[in-house]
Amino acid sequence: MRTSQAARTGQYVALLGYLVFLAFPFLWLISTAFKPPRELGSLHPTWIPENPTLANFRQAFDEQPLLHAAFNSLVAALGAAVIAVLIATPMAYVMARHRTRLARAATGWVVVSQAFPLVLVIIPLFLVLKNLRLINSVPGLVMVYVVWTLPFALWMLVGYVRAVPTELEEAAAVDGAGRLRTLVSVVAPLLAPGIVATALFAFITAWNEFFFALVLLKTPEKQTLPVVLTHFIGAEGVADLGPLAAAAFLATLPSLVVFAIIQRRITGGMLAGAVKS
Repeated sequence: MRTSQAARTGQYVALLGYLVFLAFPFLWLISTAFKPPRELGSLHPTWIPENPTLANFRQAFDEQPLLHAAFNSLVAALGAAVIAVLIATPMAYVMARHRTRLARAATGWVVVSQAFPLVLVIIPLFLVLKNLRLINSVPGLVMVYVVWTLPFALWMLVGYVRAVPTELEEAAAVDGAGRLRTLVSVVAPLLAPGIVATALFAFITAWNEFFFALVLLKTPEKQTLPVVLTHFIGAEGVADLGPLAAAAFLATLPSLVVFAIIQRRITGGMLAGAVKS
C-alpha cells in the first residue's frame, strides 16, 4: 500500500513539474507583453509587471498588419483542417476495415513520411506549385498544409475507426445499408471525438506553421501571422521585445479558444452504451 501511494505521489509530482515546464514560457510571454520598456530592460526582471501597460499591443498593431495576417492564417488553417478531415475519414475507414498488405504498407508509409525534413521537400514542392500557378497564394498554401497534415490525420483516424464496434456496421448491413451509407450514418457520428481531435491537430499545425509560409508567400498582404511576427526582429537580430511579446500572445489565443470550446468533444466518450455485451 505504501509503495502504491508513493508511486502515485511521484506521478503527481512529475505531472506538476511537466505542467510548470509547459506553462512557464506562456506565463513569461504574458508578463513581457504588459511590461513597459523600462521594465523590459531591467537587470532584475519580475514575474508581475510593476506598471502594466497596453502600449505594446498598440505599437504592435501600428507597426504590422496583424489583423490581416491573422485572417490569412485563419483561412489557411480552417481550409486545411476541413479538407484534411474530409479526405482522411473515408481513407481511414478503408485502411482500418480492410487490413491487407497494401493497407499495412500505407500505414507504414504514413509514419515514415513524418520523418522527412521540410528542407527535403520544399524545392520539388515549390516547383509543383509554380507549374500550377499557386505560388504566393493562400489556396496554394492550403494545399501544402493539407498534404503535410494528412498523413498524421489519417494515422489518428485509423485508430478511432478500429475502436468502433464492427457489430454496428453488421447491423446496418442487415438493414440494407451500403458501405457509403454505413460510413456516413453509422461510423461518422461515432467518430465525432476523433474527427474533432484530428481537425484540431490540423488547425493548430497550419496556424503555427512558419517555414512553408515564409518560402511560398512573397507579398506582405498574403503573409500569415507567424511570418509577420518575424518583422518585429530587426536586421541585426535585435527584437522589439514588447510588441513582439504582445503580438505573439495574441497569436496563441485562437488555438487556446478553439481547444477550450471543443475539449469536451475530444474527451467525451460517444461510444458508451452503443453495443450491449
